[in-house]
Amino acid sequence: MSSTNSRNSPTVHHALSRHDIDWKAAGHRYFPYSFFLKQQYGHRVQRVSLDAGFTCPNVDGTVAIGGCTFCDNRSFSPSRRLPKQDIMDQLDEGIARVKRRYKCKHFMAYFQPATNTYAPVEVLRPLFERAISHPEVVALAIGTRQDCVPDDVLDLLEELAAKVPLTIEYGLQTIHDKTMEWMNRADSYESFLDAMERSKERGFEICAHIMLGLPGESHEDMMATAAEVAKSNLDAVKIHNLYCVENTPLAQQVRSGEVTLMERDEYISTLVDFLERIPPQMVVERISGEAPGDYFVGPQWCLDKPAVLKAIGDEFERRDSWQGKNYEN
Repeated sequence: MSSTNSRNSPTVHHALSRHDIDWKAAGHRYFPYSFFLKQQYGHRVQRVSLDAGFTCPNVDGTVAIGGCTFCDNRSFSPSRRLPKQDIMDQLDEGIARVKRRYKCKHFMAYFQPATNTYAPVEVLRPLFERAISHPEVVALAIGTRQDCVPDDVLDLLEELAAKVPLTIEYGLQTIHDKTMEWMNRADSYESFLDAMERSKERGFEICAHIMLGLPGESHEDMMATAAEVAKSNLDAVKIHNLYCVENTPLAQQVRSGEVTLMERDEYISTLVDFLERIPPQMVVERISGEAPGDYFVGPQWCLDKPAVLKAIGDEFERRDSWQGKNYEN
C-alpha cells in the first residue's frame, strides 16, 4: 500500500514495501496478510464487511442469470445477514462487533458481497468516500469482478488511492474458461488480463481470489492457475477450497453426488503446492474458508479452522518448504 491518509492513520508505515518485509525471519512459511498489515501499521487492522446493496451482472441478466453456482452472498458476508443499513451505521456496528473479539483500534472498510464496482461512478464515489471518512477507518478494500471495472471506475479508484490505502479484489477463481462456464461466471481469463493491464501503476493494490478443488480441474489445471498467478504481478492472493452453502445450485449437486468436494489432506497438499509456486513477495490474504453453520453444507473439515491452519503448517514443515520455493521468475 503506497498512499497515506494522515487524517485517519498517522501510524501507517508505508516506507515498508512487500519486498522489504522478511516474513521468513519472523518464523512464517508463507507471507500472511495479518503480518503484512502489522508491519505497515504497527498494530492489528481488522476488516469490517460492508454491503452497498449491489448485484452482479451474472445475476441480473446482463451476462447471465442465477449468479455463480456456489454463491449465496449471505453466507460469505456478515453484512448481508443483517437488515440493510446506511454505510456509516454498518461501519459503527461492525467496528463494535470486531472490538468485542479483538484488541483493535483501526479498521479497513471492506465492500465485500456482490460486485462492488457494478454501478456508475456517480453512485460509487459517495459510497466509498463516506466509508473512508469514518475516523477509525484507515484503508479501503473493494471486491468486484474483473469485467466490471471500466476506465472511469479505475480512475476513481486511483483518485481514492491517493487518499487512503486501497485494495481491489478481482474474483478470478481459475484461469480455465471451461470451469468459469461450469460455475455460471459468464466471464473469462482474458477479461482478468485486461483488467490487470488497465489497473497497473494506479497506486492501489490488486488481489485475486482463487478456488481449489473446482469440478473437472485436475492437479495440473490448478498448478497452471498457480503459474499464471505467479507471473501476473498481483500484490496479493486469496485462496480457499470450494465449499458448499445452502440455497445454491452447488448444494443440490453435492447432495446428489454430482459434485464431490475436496478432502482436507488433498486440499492441504494442493494448497502448499500452489504456494510453493507463487512469488515470495505476494501477500497471502487467505488460505482457508468457511461459512456460518446455518448456511454450511460441507466439507465439514472447513469448520475447524485452527486444525486446518496447523495442518498447513505441518505440511510445510514436513517438506521443509515455504512460499516461493518453486517459483520460477
